[in-house]
Amino acid sequence: MLIISAFAVEFFIGIFSNSLALITDSIHAVLDSIVTAILLVAARWAAKPPDREHTYGHGKIETMGSFIGGIIILIIACFFIYESVSRLYEPRPAVLPGMLAIGAAVYTLCTDAIRVVILRKALKKTDGSALRVDFYHAFMDIGSTSVALAGIVLVIMGFYQGDFIAALILGGLLAALSLKLIHRAGLELTDAVPESMVRKVHDAVNGTEGVMKTESVQMRRSGSDIFADVRISLSGASSFEEAHKISANVEKNIKNTIANSRVTIHFEPTWKDVPVDYIINNVSSAVKGVEGIHNISSSTTKEGLFISLHVMVDRNMSLENAHKVSDEIENQIRKSVSNVNHITIHLEPYVSIPKIIPVEDLTIEEQVANIIKEYPKVKKTGRVITFQLQDIFKVDIDCSFEKNLTIDEVHDIVTEIEGKIKNQIKNAIITIHPEPS
Repeated sequence: MLIISAFAVEFFIGIFSNSLALITDSIHAVLDSIVTAILLVAARWAAKPPDREHTYGHGKIETMGSFIGGIIILIIACFFIYESVSRLYEPRPAVLPGMLAIGAAVYTLCTDAIRVVILRKALKKTDGSALRVDFYHAFMDIGSTSVALAGIVLVIMGFYQGDFIAALILGGLLAALSLKLIHRAGLELTDAVPESMVRKVHDAVNGTEGVMKTESVQMRRSGSDIFADVRISLSGASSFEEAHKISANVEKNIKNTIANSRVTIHFEPTWKDVPVDYIINNVSSAVKGVEGIHNISSSTTKEGLFISLHVMVDRNMSLENAHKVSDEIENQIRKSVSNVNHITIHLEPYVSIPKIIPVEDLTIEEQVANIIKEYPKVKKTGRVITFQLQDIFKVDIDCSFEKNLTIDEVHDIVTEIEGKIKNQIKNAIITIHPEPS
């Protein structure tokens, strides 16, 4: 209503007093009402929640409203510029603006000031692009009406062309405003965001503990919302729980940096700076048919990396299929680890342990104890626990060794003991747990 009243006052008094500046400013006012109506409709549509066809919401509709409004203003501005230049070369008009025209301009300035106050309060509650556009309009209206008022004052002072020059300046201001609106809305419609905003997201991601590298950042604006799709690399040694925690921290840091941001994080493992043995265990365990991995060792020489590991597969698997599993493990290791010279894979039968309480078999314990007595470096034999599954025995033995022995020496002794126990106990799977005495 404020805009309509300002239009009526300026338009009719402008015609009565033959003031092009007032007429121009009045048309600008009614144009603002039309643009505001377009933006309000666009803002209402943009507020609709996402649906199957608009998964990012309807914020672009508001931007479309700004784009259309900018084009309308530009067309009218060009008309006023043309009209102002034409009148500058025409003879002096018989009727010139007077005090009544000044009163109309002052009335319009008051209505513009009220609009600025109302829109500023609205922007504190929400930051929609439609409201921002109308807020800029209100400020520009104050400037344009002030120019019109100055032109009328010049006419009263005897410079009759002041009214046309004021209209020309007003047309130029409108053209500049429209081009700014068109440019800004055009950037949003093409999903462009300021480079500084993307840089802030990169800094927020790289500053998050646990992030190895920011692989990509994709951003777009939809209305007042900023959507960020970020892909990061995390250490391959991170557990899923750790990766989820790091991703949550990245999302939090971005939201603290960019207001109204909606963030999606994608993470993928990287093996940079991850221990080789961990990589070997990880990629080998992921091969179909592998039931367990242990005894991984790797040695670096001038010729490259030499790797050995023990792989457990189903005890009923054929040698041919087990060999295929072994080949696949080797392929995966060579893909993940550089400079590999040779890989040795020891295949072992795997027997699942039933979920029952383990029992001590005194007969087996005696046999084990007698064998271990042959090795004086074993200081103590702990519990001997057996699991029986059909005709298979799973035997777990706790042994204490001299604390000064090397791992290599302990491994050799353990291997010998396991071999002797298997010779005495048919279908036995032996696991010795060594510890220092």
